[in-house]
Amino acid sequence: MLVLAACGDQVATGDGDAREVVVGAAHTQERLNYPTTRTVEQIDTYQSASRGEVEVADPYRWLEEDVRVSPEVAAWVTAQNAVTNRYLENLPGRPMIAERLRELWNYERLSTPAAREGLYFYAYNDGLQDQSVYMVRDGLDGEGRILIDPNTLSEDGTVALAGTWPSPDGRYVAYMLQDGGSDWRIAQVIDVETGEMLEDRIEWIKFSNLSWAKDGSGFFYSRYPQPAEGEEFTSLNMDQAIYFHALGTGQSEDRQIMADPENPEVSWRAGVSDDGDYLFIYSSAGTDGNAIHILDLTDEDAEPVAIFEGFDNNHSPVGNDGETFFFMTDLDAPNQRIVAVDLSDPSTLTDIVPAGDFPISAASHVGGHLIVRTFEDVRSVVRVHTLEGDEVREVELPGLGVAGGFNGRPDSPETFYSFTSFNRPGTVYRYDVETGESTLFHEAPLTFDPDDYEVSQVFYESTGGVQVPMYVVHHRDVTPNGERPVLLYGYGGFNIPMTPAFDVRRLQWMEMGGVFALANIRGGSEYGRDWHDGGRLANKQNVYDDFINAAEHLIELGWTSPANIAIEGRSNGGLLVGAVANQRPDLFAAALPGVGVMDMLRFNQFTAGRFWVSDYGSPQDPDMFDVLYAYSPLHTIPQGEGYPATLVTTADTDDRVVPSHSFKYIAALQATDTGNAPTLIRIETRAGHGAGTPVSMLIQETADKWAFIAFHTGLDLSQPQRTE
Repeated sequence: MLVLAACGDQVATGDGDAREVVVGAAHTQERLNYPTTRTVEQIDTYQSASRGEVEVADPYRWLEEDVRVSPEVAAWVTAQNAVTNRYLENLPGRPMIAERLRELWNYERLSTPAAREGLYFYAYNDGLQDQSVYMVRDGLDGEGRILIDPNTLSEDGTVALAGTWPSPDGRYVAYMLQDGGSDWRIAQVIDVETGEMLEDRIEWIKFSNLSWAKDGSGFFYSRYPQPAEGEEFTSLNMDQAIYFHALGTGQSEDRQIMADPENPEVSWRAGVSDDGDYLFIYSSAGTDGNAIHILDLTDEDAEPVAIFEGFDNNHSPVGNDGETFFFMTDLDAPNQRIVAVDLSDPSTLTDIVPAGDFPISAASHVGGHLIVRTFEDVRSVVRVHTLEGDEVREVELPGLGVAGGFNGRPDSPETFYSFTSFNRPGTVYRYDVETGESTLFHEAPLTFDPDDYEVSQVFYESTGGVQVPMYVVHHRDVTPNGERPVLLYGYGGFNIPMTPAFDVRRLQWMEMGGVFALANIRGGSEYGRDWHDGGRLANKQNVYDDFINAAEHLIELGWTSPANIAIEGRSNGGLLVGAVANQRPDLFAAALPGVGVMDMLRFNQFTAGRFWVSDYGSPQDPDMFDVLYAYSPLHTIPQGEGYPATLVTTADTDDRVVPSHSFKYIAALQATDTGNAPTLIRIETRAGHGAGTPVSMLIQETADKWAFIAFHTGLDLSQPQRTE
């Protein structure tokens, strides 16, 4: 039997408390004095395919307790934040960064509108509002009025809109609220004409949309049973079911549409068809693969008809024309295809838009046409097709970037889309499917010149001879000199692509003279299902190799050196950063792992973690235990000098990736001899995994992160931008 400790042989902690932090710690070369983290005698036994029974120590298990329940964990959070805040407050340039961020962030933002019977609904932010408001205007040129202002719902700005769904006739808007960044949602309904709230209130919604019945009498949604008291933010999410809520009734009267008590791990979601006559029923057991059934809503005695069964492939409805339904699927098509299915013969699939050389990323049914978006070398290309599949035209986009939207109705040629790129915020256009004409709907005045920034794409070789794309973006006056501070960002998982989209935070990093690089590593969907499969389960190490090779390629191109590279990733990307910092600490000067999955042996024990087994594998599987244990950031921290300066970020109310991942990781890191570079954690309060975080919080968090990596990568903050 092997006995393997969580971080080598080190389980001791530093002594002292937050009051003893070295003043001016940002400028000292001495190791920081971290708060004491208590250890416990906790040993877990796993089955390894290569080593048999393996015991793994977990000395910080007590940090898994909910901060809202455990006074000891709450005190630990306070002590860690005190150390971190003292360090960050002494970093040069931090106030300047925050001030300039507020200036850059102060621009109008408007979502693509949803049209209902002459009314247009959209989200709007005047610039620095903590939360965007939800507005409606009568006609395209009408004056907008506020329907829902979440900024009035809390003093700290942490109650956010988490989804809005106008009814088919535009009379009502059903919407969800999230509190403090939690994944739990509350659904409510507002009367559009009067602005009055209806009494309807639906609780315990999570990972669900809302979908209105054709007549606007109510909506379909998914929810979980109410969790036990004290376990709302940590317990596993099981037994989800689809319900129909009739307006004017209590939640207890909602009619259950679909559930599977014998398989509580199965998730359910529903959506009403274009014509309102059918209900699409989605089921899945993880983040990859789903089944689809169709229920005829016009027949009370109808039973769901299976269209796609099993969870081996991914399918999503595009729309329907009577009993002919259009789906996007990767069944026998790693790059996706659009197929037609007749309800009278659901086993026969007819290709409408066959799979091509690049993956289809989305499709919609608008104005009697199919609008199909593809991702071609990590940039959007949009084409319009007839319902028979013939290509009508390519939509002219403003440049290299990513387009989104294109929603609408099959009986109207009107749709809206947004376009964004690294150096251009989202601009909204109205598009006529029949004529092919794009007209500007909204473009915000800016406080910077987009032409000051250059966007280039390079390809580099990684494990297995694969060519991996990477974007390199910088101010036009910044050129390679071998020591440019570079921020390298990646994700690499869950079939999620990293797109060339605008982010004001990255713009500021470049304005200060830094270079931003986005590595489109395996695990995402940049090149379809094969790209995803190449970076998950037993292939996960490819993701880390791709990211490491991205950094080395930036050095080969003459941009930078290991002393000037900072790395960042969030969620699965936080795992990425923790893993590569452990594997190649010599290659990076600073690391920013955000809300990361750091304990790969216990991730599936909390909230939504069980869904991730489809990407990571299960630690209870002996073969996958060996894979997971080999790269788990908590369990692979190296000893010795030279570990990157690390600022972990998380939130005390994150119930997606519970904060104990980051808590345990930083406790182990601080307890290990990794040199004198700081290893700190910034724990936001009243915030979650990211969605709904107030703008004011985002500005402060970014100022802290940029000041931290600027100091440790050698970025000169004495000028707005580097020009030599």
